[in-house]
Amino acid sequence: MSKFCVPLDKPKPDNDRFINVLLGKETIDKPRIVDYLPDDAVMRAILEELIGRKWIYPYRVEAVIKKAATDDRQAIAAYWDNYIEFWYRLGYDYVRLEMGYDFALERRVAKDTASGGNRAWAEETKGMIETWEDFEKYPWPKLEEVDFFPFEYVSNHLPDGMKMIVSHAGGPFEWLTWILSLQGLSILLYDDPKLVEAVANRIGELLVRFYGHLLDMPNICAVFPGEDMGFKTSTMISPQHLRQYILPWHKTFAQMAHAKDLPYFLHSCGNIEKIMDSLIEDVKIDGKHSFEDVIMPAAVFHRKYGDRIATLGGVDMDYISRHTPDEVRRYVRNLIDDCAPRGRFAVGTGNSVANYIPLENYLTMLDEALK
Repeated sequence: MSKFCVPLDKPKPDNDRFINVLLGKETIDKPRIVDYLPDDAVMRAILEELIGRKWIYPYRVEAVIKKAATDDRQAIAAYWDNYIEFWYRLGYDYVRLEMGYDFALERRVAKDTASGGNRAWAEETKGMIETWEDFEKYPWPKLEEVDFFPFEYVSNHLPDGMKMIVSHAGGPFEWLTWILSLQGLSILLYDDPKLVEAVANRIGELLVRFYGHLLDMPNICAVFPGEDMGFKTSTMISPQHLRQYILPWHKTFAQMAHAKDLPYFLHSCGNIEKIMDSLIEDVKIDGKHSFEDVIMPAAVFHRKYGDRIATLGGVDMDYISRHTPDEVRRYVRNLIDDCAPRGRFAVGTGNSVANYIPLENYLTMLDEALK
């Protein structure tokens, strides 16, 4: 894989340029690159095989949520050193980091067919809260239980030219569906909407406290939360309910970011076309991430909305996973040629650097963008 320009020997990150391009303040001479999250397996392969750094144990976000679980600071710091190095050597202008509250959930666990490990996800049919009694008994987390050490460490160890993109891990809609379960939320929206409102507001209030603390840290360049509100053909719940219970909280988070002169980007999977005008005009997001060609290709989105917000990423996950490196290179070049001249665009995966993407295809994407 030495044919690639990445990993870079002497990276020259320029975070100011990256942000200015996405906000339409500067034109693009070559595309900036953007990604949401790298999988540990991808980081390990690149760090060990291409950069020659020793991999520290497969880090789990849950292991550092509570202060009581963070006694091994040296090992945790070593993980974050590698994490920074990954973003730096692959040509990004920032390090993106998300963590958050340890909300109590019912979880399912299954084998990860891509890596051989396990994956866990929230129970979708039975929630932790189904009644008002459950609501009163639910062990709501406290800000004092959150350990901000990783944010602090990364903020203080960034290479010259880089800054940090931050968010809470999961937005109010995602946590609402995980705490109530998606099935439970769907039922309660009609059986007891006041309970839905109470849970959504409690989550939102907690996230406001989280961002209030987080945004006082130095070296932050953007807030970029994940909030999957759609599936292939529509939003997960009605646009009306999203506008009623969820979008006001994103508007609050965006206002908090803007008060610090920071852009507010949004990652949302699925088809959220029915609420895009609300997100742009009311919430006032500055950019949209997560695209699937089967829903709306990034180039189509950019032609439609690119004069109002930034288009982030766009390399379809199915395409980059199942095509040859040469085909991926042509795809990336066509996407850049279509979007970059209009400005307010950065290229990257349509979702995340997942462990099922062939490593050569991921490096091809970066190589074509950075050459």
